[in-house]
Amino acid sequence: MKTNTSSVDAMQDQEFIDLTCLYEITRHLASATSLQDCLEKIVTSLAERKGMDNGTVTIINPATGELEIEVAHGITAEAKRRGRYKLGEGITGKVVATGEPIIVPQIGDEPLFLNRTRTRGDERKKKSSFLCVPIMAAQQSIGALSIDRVYKEGFGTQSENDLRFLTVVSGLIAETVQRIQRVNEEKEALRQENSKLKRELTAKNRIEEIIGNSSRMQEVFDMVHRVADSNATVLLRGESGTGKTLVAKALHHNSSRADGPFVVVNCSALPETLLESELFGHEKGAFTGATEAKKGRFELAEGGTLFLDEIGEISPAVQVKLLNVIQERTFQRLGSTKTIKTDIRLVAATNRDLEKAVKEMAFREDLYYRLNVFPVYLPPLRERRTDIMLLAEYFLEKYAKENNKQIKRISTPAIDLLVQYHWPGNVRELQNCMERAVLICDGPAIKSIHLPPSLQSADSIHSSKPLSLATAVENFERELIIEALKKNNGNQTKAAKSLDTSLRIINYKIHSYGIEPKHFKVK
Repeated sequence: MKTNTSSVDAMQDQEFIDLTCLYEITRHLASATSLQDCLEKIVTSLAERKGMDNGTVTIINPATGELEIEVAHGITAEAKRRGRYKLGEGITGKVVATGEPIIVPQIGDEPLFLNRTRTRGDERKKKSSFLCVPIMAAQQSIGALSIDRVYKEGFGTQSENDLRFLTVVSGLIAETVQRIQRVNEEKEALRQENSKLKRELTAKNRIEEIIGNSSRMQEVFDMVHRVADSNATVLLRGESGTGKTLVAKALHHNSSRADGPFVVVNCSALPETLLESELFGHEKGAFTGATEAKKGRFELAEGGTLFLDEIGEISPAVQVKLLNVIQERTFQRLGSTKTIKTDIRLVAATNRDLEKAVKEMAFREDLYYRLNVFPVYLPPLRERRTDIMLLAEYFLEKYAKENNKQIKRISTPAIDLLVQYHWPGNVRELQNCMERAVLICDGPAIKSIHLPPSLQSADSIHSSKPLSLATAVENFERELIIEALKKNNGNQTKAAKSLDTSLRIINYKIHSYGIEPKHFKVK
């Protein structure tokens, strides 16, 4: 009677342990967002609650068709990497291939048990049993759940109970795998849809003449499209070389005045007297040398766009006359009393701090407000670094074609220098830099040695000092090694051979320069 009572108590204790473990596992699964974390918690629960050691979840890799360990409790990362099986290979491979669970009473007596992970010694093999159940999803085996277990007594009954328990757990895992896969698929679909919408928006806002995909340039494109069809005066602000002339052209070509003339006046290139004549025109005899009447830029731009570049450089006298034209849209030629009406779109540009110039009385406040109706700020190149390589490749293609050169790419070290440089001259400086590089390059790729000295080192970013011999040699050597690794798919032995040096030297140099060969492997 006492024996029966103790057996009932043992069964009840086991049922309580099973329920507690199952509840814990269900809780992990219900809150799972990462399959890896969830599975690790499950095999930990099996070890702590049920005494099931070496809990392992093996999943079919869809790319290779092989079984690979997803998570494993109590074994090293190296052992996990060794645990790879083909379908039908070993106990695990057989379980996944057939979809049927398998119990191995004693690991050491089973020839099909491969012990690929090498985590079980001879003593462990004598004591441990091995239980493996398939993980089924949509009536198809996608992997297996396996454990080691030491049975002191009652192997038959206990192992059958454990097998049923693991089958329930594997079913829960399968449901969670499917749920997480659906969530990931939905996320991926949303990501692709988002990328598609962004590409469509980018294409819609794209201005053909201007290169740039950065968020800062997208803002500029958006502003241009918003104001293009209006007659509002636009003031382009930004450092020299940021592309203000290109934006002015884009404003014109994307407006309803695109069929009209686009007239440019560089206000800083002309003296005051000549600038006034250029803007408003003059009559014959208006001043010495005026042998005939001449139309000014305001008349020449009739029905189109007048672009006043470097507007901050005009004199106070011209500022007054320009203010009247903007306000009244009328003007008089020099030497004439006849009033001429003008129908133009005015776009102005400056790299000066006009607010400071107004405070210093160097620029009229009323003219400033007339010009600053719709300001557009063009960011410097250092604030739109994602556009640097886009621009560099554009200029490479352009100048290679112009000079009949077969230069197809920019080397990695040269890319690093281009991206790290602060570009005080902005896009214009980058354009000149790439033209120079194309002219002196005789190979298929632009290398760091083809770039100006100002780009050659981190110290030279804020200094014009020439490179030291040691630094120049290091840059050249590093570039040669990277090029060799690229050509040989990251294989260091082949790279050493192509450079006619030893593997030991290559390994030393790779370590010294912080190069990662695995980055050059084609996956």
